[in-house]
Amino acid sequence: MICMQTEILNKINSPEDVKKLSISEMNILADEIRQGILNRVDQIGGHLGPGLGITEATIALHYVYNSPVDKFVFDVSHQCYPHKMLTGRKEGFINPKDHPEISGYFNYNESPHDPFMIGHTSTSISLATGIAKARDLKGEKYNVIALIGDGSLSGGEAFEGLNNASVLGSNFIIIVNDNEMSIAENQGGLYKNLEELRNSNGQAQNNFFKSFGFDYHYVENGNDIQSLINIFEQVKNIDHPVVVHIHTLKGKGFEPAVTNKETGHWSMPGLLSKDKNLNFDTVAECYETITNNYILEKIKQDKTVIPITSATPGVFWWNKDFRNQLGENYTDVGIAEEHAVAYASGLAKNGARPIYAVMTSFIQRTYDQLSQDLALNNSPATILVYWGGISGADATHLGLFDIPLICNIPNIVYLAPTCKEEYLRMLDWSVEQTKYSVAIRVPSANFVSTGVEDKTDYSILNKYQLVEKGEKVGIIALGDFFELGKEVKKELLQSGINATLINPKFITGIDKELLNSLKSDHKVIITLENGTLDGGFGEKISRFFGDSNVKVLNYGASKEFIDRVPIDELLERYHLKKELIVQDVNKILLNTTL
Repeated sequence: MICMQTEILNKINSPEDVKKLSISEMNILADEIRQGILNRVDQIGGHLGPGLGITEATIALHYVYNSPVDKFVFDVSHQCYPHKMLTGRKEGFINPKDHPEISGYFNYNESPHDPFMIGHTSTSISLATGIAKARDLKGEKYNVIALIGDGSLSGGEAFEGLNNASVLGSNFIIIVNDNEMSIAENQGGLYKNLEELRNSNGQAQNNFFKSFGFDYHYVENGNDIQSLINIFEQVKNIDHPVVVHIHTLKGKGFEPAVTNKETGHWSMPGLLSKDKNLNFDTVAECYETITNNYILEKIKQDKTVIPITSATPGVFWWNKDFRNQLGENYTDVGIAEEHAVAYASGLAKNGARPIYAVMTSFIQRTYDQLSQDLALNNSPATILVYWGGISGADATHLGLFDIPLICNIPNIVYLAPTCKEEYLRMLDWSVEQTKYSVAIRVPSANFVSTGVEDKTDYSILNKYQLVEKGEKVGIIALGDFFELGKEVKKELLQSGINATLINPKFITGIDKELLNSLKSDHKVIITLENGTLDGGFGEKISRFFGDSNVKVLNYGASKEFIDRVPIDELLERYHLKKELIVQDVNKILLNTTL
């Protein structure tokens, strides 16, 4: 546990208490807030550098403005930890037993000081613009403040929000927290202008924000509370849209997070107190390492192979050394998932071999591009979807919805490997082939290696693998739930049932020949998928058997927003345990005849 002092923080139960402090007390409070952030992150993990850098600005905001009457909207929520500590939620940072009670993101269920539940980036300006417009329509008077990091400005929604907000003609305040970083380095032409503005103390003739029509103010020392109070008081109750551009230090107050801003963006539990300098490198073989080794070897053979990320390279272990080895064969498009898909389509259409890696909770942002820009054009790009599946994540980072989203778009082949060997075979086939848009759901469960080479010809679409032929019960276990399928088969053997086990490999279609062969000697078919059932893989199987006597049981997640529910509780709720599945099967078999 991080050693904490809370002399001032103990007195803070609401923003009203902040207004009673002197500047010297606020500086002490800033140090104590940082200790709270370090304590929480060390205990349960979470975002680190962004909150440490925005602490003084958050104190100044609550000193000047009157939340929740004045509305604060924090982009992404990476920067909301100090805000939470000043709005009645400090125990979630001080006391380990209270850590799980407070989410790591803006959450309207927790406090009236959080207007939204927010976990995705580039959204604050658009959301706050809506609040401001509704305020104006109702004839109300209060300040609306959107806080956005410089990294988030690379997202398309941020541009759209700026365009709309600039013509409001009423009170609207945008705080741009410029710490010169996204998760990794900022990418794109916009950042040349931000650098120019920093170097000129905000006086550069070229001004991105003024080009939209915003009034503009710059604060060089964005970690100086008095300077921040001065500018926030100056723009308080302003009658037109304004941008306040503040230059802050990401990771301030914790040297390892300052020195290594990229790995200091987020930390795993226990790492801070062990003083390991935020070293997230791994030596164990995993799907990330084998992917990266594959990419490096493939580029040696084919200079048109190009991996793409949308500002989350660390998720895939694309560290600085890896990126340096890639050189021009690498693109970070910034926080712009939609552009990443269209960019990959353009690359593929012109003969390159793009590999776009993306988290499943962010692929949701690309539906139109997947459909129109990619699949409609049959562009042979490869999309690697990471972190899909049921988890104890917060409601904004669920990995449940990618299967229904992707598998129902024509022309996309969505593959679900069960092990290292299948994954590498699928990846190489996808990169080499030129007929289809291909997505691969990288397993999110334990790393599995069979040691047996996969020789599947994936150009023969929707051909399932019959792993073991049995009777009465068929188990179709998709992707990283294949291991659960094997466990269910073993459990059924205890009841004298030798079930058929099938590895479908393809999410986007059905193997009619194989499924038809099951109708004569199977009473029950089980489908297992690590995602939401509605619109998913299992429903395709149910529809196929709908006019037959075969009963189908679909197992997966319900269509719901879950928020930090323990994984074991979810598996129990969804009957995704071998004993519960076998109980369900036996009940049906007792009441079913061939």
